Formats: sequence, structure tokens, C-alpha cells
Amino acid sequence: MKLRRRPDLTLQDRVVWQAASLLLAYPDERHQARLDTVEGLLAHIAGEQARLIAETLTALRDTPAMALAAQYVDTFDLKKSTTMLLTYWTGGDTRNRGAQMVVFTQAYRDAGVQPPRQEAPDHLPVVLEFAATVDPVAGRRLLAAHRVPIDVLRHALSDAGSPYAPAVAAVCSTLPAVSGGDAQHLLRSGPPTESVGLQPFQLTVPPRRVEEGV
Repeated sequence: MKLRRRPDLTLQDRVVWQAASLLLAYPDERHQARLDTVEGLLAHIAGEQARLIAETLTALRDTPAMALAAQYVDTFDLKKSTTMLLTYWTGGDTRNRGAQMVVFTQAYRDAGVQPPRQEAPDHLPVVLEFAATVDPVAGRRLLAAHRVPIDVLRHALSDAGSPYAPAVAAVCSTLPAVSGGDAQHLLRSGPPTESVGLQPFQLTVPPRRVEEGV
């Protein structure tokens, strides 16, 4: 018999998503206000998820703003292994990625909100905020469909000793479990590459010998 998910756990998942979204945002002038909000949200999170969120919160509070901004750019913008663009791992730099982006934008429009203008629709903090505050059912569906890419991000951040790793681990704990080997394999193999177009011509039969004088 399939057990139904308890409503209180669903609510806690939404709080975890909101807290993680705030922690994973670029540390701009609203950074401290976001951290204060996360501290307030911790009162509504229990167990291991609370510990993970608190770990990232403490690390971000203890890092000077300028150093944190540089660290953020180096981590999420300059390294493909720790990108927060979820379709990078499923679509790579191929034409399929555009179609995958449409899935996100359509989910936002179906819920009555416009896709973000300043960020890509598949940017993890954007998806988390949508799931937490707009449509938890559609949001959970998007997150679950990209569970392996999120786990790839978690592994890469953990391997790098990033303070953001615990927050992503908290997000992973709200989603269906996946094989750790799936994430490691994807991290090693990389995203798909474009395969559209003609392949180099290969001559598979010997050329007909032209007789002299013909």
C-alpha cells in the first residue's frame, strides 16, 4: 500500500525550498536581509534539514561580503561542474536544451506568474522559490524531474568544500532518492553534446580505377 505524504512534511519541504532559495541567491545589498529571513524560517524546520540549512547560514554570516561575492561568482558562474542551471546537465549546449527550458517557463505561466527576466527559468533558486511560494505541486515536479542534476551539484559543491553544499543537500532530502552513482557518472561524463548535422564523409568502397586514355 502506498503511503500518503503527511501535510506537515509537505509544508516543511516548502520552507526548506524557500530557505535554500534565499541562501543560494547572489550576495547583493539584500544579502543580510535574506539571511535574517532564513534564520526566522529555521523555527519551522526540524531535524537534519534544519541542521543543514543552519550550517550554510552560519558559514555565509561568517564570510565578509566582498569575499563571499567573489566566491559565489567563482563557484556558480565560472565552473560548469557547479552550475545551478538545471538543464545544463540534461540538455548541455544542444538544441534540446531550449525545449527543456520551455517546460519551466510553461509551468510558471500555467501557475499564473511570468518567467523571471533577470535569471534563466531553470536557475535552481528560481525554481525553489516558485515551488515554495507559487505552486508546490508543479514546483516539486520540476525539481523531481531534475533530481540527478541537483545531486550532481550537491556532490560537486561537497567535493569543493563549499559552504553552499549543506543547503543543496537539504533540498535533495525533500526529493525522491536517486542512486549516487547516477550523479557521479553524469559528473564524469558531462552533459550531452550536439549531434545534429552531417557526419564527415567516409569512403567505404575503393574508387573505380580509371583506365588510361578513357
